[in-house]
Amino acid sequence: MSGSTFGELFCVTNFGESHGPAIGCVIDGCPPGLLLSEADIQGDLDRRRPGTSRHVTQRNEPDAVEILSGVYEGMTTGTPICLLIRNTDQRSKDYGNILDTFRPGHADYTYWRKYGLRDPRGGGRSSARLTAPMVAAGAVAKKWLLAQHGTTFTGWMSQIGDITIPFEDEAQIPLNPFFAANATIIPQLEAHMDALRKAGDSCGARIEVRARGVPAGLGEPLFDKLDADIAYAMMGINAVKGVEIGAGFGAVAQRGSEHGDELTPQGFRGNNAGGVLGGISTGQDLVVAIAIKPTSSIRVPRASINRAGEPTTVETFGRHDPCVGIRATPIAEAMLALVLMDHALRHRAQCGDVRHALPPIPGAPA
Repeated sequence: MSGSTFGELFCVTNFGESHGPAIGCVIDGCPPGLLLSEADIQGDLDRRRPGTSRHVTQRNEPDAVEILSGVYEGMTTGTPICLLIRNTDQRSKDYGNILDTFRPGHADYTYWRKYGLRDPRGGGRSSARLTAPMVAAGAVAKKWLLAQHGTTFTGWMSQIGDITIPFEDEAQIPLNPFFAANATIIPQLEAHMDALRKAGDSCGARIEVRARGVPAGLGEPLFDKLDADIAYAMMGINAVKGVEIGAGFGAVAQRGSEHGDELTPQGFRGNNAGGVLGGISTGQDLVVAIAIKPTSSIRVPRASINRAGEPTTVETFGRHDPCVGIRATPIAEAMLALVLMDHALRHRAQCGDVRHALPPIPGAPA
């Protein structure tokens, strides 16, 4: 199967299935000399893992990561790093009723048409469970970027269903299961999710992620634009149907006199560009938003067909998130980190000797 490797110099090859014995990834191209342990990775996996609240799937996976190679005496060696996450709480019998049918909105039909067969247990290879290895790899990238460039990542949920979540306090993000930067709205979100679960239905979400301390100069001016690679990475996350960089679709209603971010010796006067101009990072915050569709696995009966092409009705059982966006924040952070890691290594390889007499413009005005 092609399409399982992400990146050029920092290459992450993802393997496994939702209900197989294990999932994981192999990272090739990580620079040597980075202090790395399972504890450096586990924190982000814990933020993504299932079973952490009543609002997400109750599949109880510890998602404990094991480093099998590429680290000696606590330090990366420059050789491939294999990260393994064992599956321990599979309930494959929950998917017996969809072996011969296709869930609307899911990858069942297209997977079967492409390969001629499919693993129906939890979606097999197309399951969102395969985002866990990417979160693990992203944690490695985050640590290197922080050490080399001081880059940090923050993500949050800004909308769930038709409820907009005003941004109030970044400190609130890790204190609630929705990754919401707003404490006062949590009871409303919980009531909304409880109603959806009772109805056997689902909703979508909007997730925003920001990278701070991004060096200027990452990306290429044509086909390997930084923002193009960010969009490519975000669209690789399960259930993502839209990506915005900076002002995004809001730029349609802006005028050029408003949208173009003016430059001053003290910094940029705005960031409608989202930290990227001409495909190359400006040194400002990278600002990205993604739209996540409603969960396709729902209990509401839906019309479909079986493998013989006959009409049927599908009702999905098992343990599913009424909103997959609830656990998407650390995934979006990880994918953004992987893009920046890859581009930082590519920039170092080609332009590491470039020097300027003028220091870079600050990413934001003082």
